[in-house]
Amino acid sequence: MKFIVDNWMLILVALSSGAMLLWPMVQGMTQAGISPAGAVNLINRERAVVVDVSETAEFAAGHVGGAKNIPFSQLEEKLTATVKNKTLPLILICQTGARSGRALAIAQKLGYQQAQSLGGGLGAWKTANLPIEKA
Repeated sequence: MKFIVDNWMLILVALSSGAMLLWPMVQGMTQAGISPAGAVNLINRERAVVVDVSETAEFAAGHVGGAKNIPFSQLEEKLTATVKNKTLPLILICQTGARSGRALAIAQKLGYQQAQSLGGGLGAWKTANLPIEKA
C-alpha cells in the first residue's frame, strides 16, 4: 500500500499510456462498418442494394428484406451481373460481419465505390429490432 501511495503519479502515467495504446483498437471495433440505422437510411433514401454474402442455407434461415443472395465464394463472378449500377450504394451483409468485411474489398476492386459492410452483420440487424425475412 505504501508503494501505491508513494508512486501514485507513475501508476497514473502507466494506466493512461495503456489506455492511449488501446484506444485505436476500441475505436476500430466501433467503426467496423455501417450501423443498421445507417443502412436503413441508405436503403430508404438512396435506394441502396443489399447483398447478403452468406451461404444459401444461412440466407434461407433469415435475411434482410429485399436482399439478394450471392455466397461469398461466388461474389467476384456474380456481383457485376446481379448489381449492374455501380453508382448505387451497396450494403454487404453476412451473419456476423466478418465475411461482408472481406467482401467489401472485392466489391471495391470491382468498382463499387459506395460499397459498405454492415457492422455486426445480421446479428446487429436483429439487435436493432429490424425485420427479417425467411425463404
